[in-house]
Amino acid sequence: MTAVDPSEDHTEAITMGLHDASPPELVDAMAKDVELEMGWGRLIFGQTFADAETLAETLRREVPGRRDICIYARESHVVVAGAPTELFIDPSHTYRLRFHPDDEDTAPSPVGLTVRTLTDAADADAMNRVFVRCGMVPAPVETIWDNHLHAEAVTYLVAVRDDDGAVVGTVTGVDHKLLFSDPEEGSSLWTLAVDPAAALPGVGEALTRALANHFRRAGRAYMDLSVAHDNAAAIGLYEKLGFVRVPVLAIKRKNAINEPLFTAPPETVEDLNPYARIIADEAMRRGIWVEVLDAEAGEIRLTHGGRSVITRESLSEFTSAVAMCRCDDKRLTRRLVSEAGITVPRARLATFDDGDYAFLQEVGEVVVKPTRGEQGKGITVGVPAEKGPDELAAAVTRARQHYPEVLIEERVQGDDLRLVVIDGRVVAAALRMPPEIIGTGEHTIRDLIAAESRRRSAATGGESRIPIDDLTEATVAEGGWTLDDVLPQGTRLRVRRTANLHQGGTIHDVTAVVNQELCRVAVAAAEAIGIPVTGIDLLVPDVTGAEYAFIEANERPGLANHEPQPTAAAFIDYLFPGQPGQPLAWTPEESRPDRD
Repeated sequence: MTAVDPSEDHTEAITMGLHDASPPELVDAMAKDVELEMGWGRLIFGQTFADAETLAETLRREVPGRRDICIYARESHVVVAGAPTELFIDPSHTYRLRFHPDDEDTAPSPVGLTVRTLTDAADADAMNRVFVRCGMVPAPVETIWDNHLHAEAVTYLVAVRDDDGAVVGTVTGVDHKLLFSDPEEGSSLWTLAVDPAAALPGVGEALTRALANHFRRAGRAYMDLSVAHDNAAAIGLYEKLGFVRVPVLAIKRKNAINEPLFTAPPETVEDLNPYARIIADEAMRRGIWVEVLDAEAGEIRLTHGGRSVITRESLSEFTSAVAMCRCDDKRLTRRLVSEAGITVPRARLATFDDGDYAFLQEVGEVVVKPTRGEQGKGITVGVPAEKGPDELAAAVTRARQHYPEVLIEERVQGDDLRLVVIDGRVVAAALRMPPEIIGTGEHTIRDLIAAESRRRSAATGGESRIPIDDLTEATVAEGGWTLDDVLPQGTRLRVRRTANLHQGGTIHDVTAVVNQELCRVAVAAAEAIGIPVTGIDLLVPDVTGAEYAFIEANERPGLANHEPQPTAAAFIDYLFPGQPGQPLAWTPEESRPDRD
């Protein structure tokens, strides 16, 4: 892809979309008042509208829950001035990649990735999952699929991981020439999205290049895109690919989705971590006043009418000090839930003598953890008896660095299932998987871990990183590798044993398929502890089965980890019962413990 020389004269590009230099007969040949339904909203091509009043009225017809975008308006300021309480200029930049006849993109395709168009409606559904994970508005599957089949001007591309066929990215293109006989023969790129857990580098670049090649081969003159003014990473990518910024504005309607773009949030709300921010955003959406008390700690005060509640992420004043202490002490938590009839693994409090190793020999393999702590700190998963007493002693020492008392617990095989219980109901269920890397055949395992750690950190606001420490080195060694080995292309390698998000683990929603017996167990555990909002961790061989072992309870579960499940909505409902809000997407009857 050829970069544009900044020394060239780009006067023509500056007038893009306005057609001031186009012959009148070509402008007259354009279709009029063009709107393109994308499912998440309409693309409104402002240059096809004869007057500002008609364009403003078109923008007013936006459907609730959608996000219409108008671009290339002849006089954006005049359109907004005609409806200042309803419309605003989007704080985004427009970038253009101009094609030249002799251009040819010779960049190599990313390893382990294929970019293709849609093959069936399931691809459209997979696109939506990527949109949701990126915090974007999804589109009805039928709209995407109908556009794919019948709208010649619309091109959908997906990036598919070669090893498992998973859709990890998507982009949409619009051919202006085909859509409205654009005399400038332009095109545009929309909704570029990459799954934060893609575990592959270069997905966004590959999608952008593929779409540019599609329009270049179609004979288009350029491809435009709109990008948030503060999205430095995306802007850096586009400029690297040869895009040049041009002075074209986009217009949007003032709605709940766009609110952060046209109103300043309460002071320091933007500094909240994702776990507090999701709660603050849901509260503000409902008209609940949000006051940030400590952004670093995620502490906010929510006020509506005569009711005021202080929360620290998902921990609120309604969780008693007694319940917190019960959750904080893993020994006490185990005893309480065991007395309630819930299955727990065998365990002992470390005595730092031969009795610890005798227990290890008895059960075969253990997990060692401090009795108090969070975020997976100090935990060693999988100390087998055959390793001898030295490895057990090292694990105990590691745990004691975080708290003097250490729990040695029989290791139960299974997947780590987190169930979020709010006010006596399970509102989300997710498998938490240890971090993995995928070999490229070119990079060392150390470099792959560092790259995946950067991606996890960017996707979680700095909350999730993969440490490169003794545990990581030991886990890699179990797979038969060292950190400095080059991992073959397509080879998957688990690099940590723990599935904790803060240690680089990933979250996979299973709310729709989790066995109701597991939900009943989670609710019963929360009731035994006496805690209204909690994350119950079980080890399960199969989320659709009833077999489990209770591991622990978290008094401050990360609600942001379970999107698109409405955890924040359920939390606000609990804090402010009867307060009007958008109906929840889950059915309360589905998580009642007494359900058949």
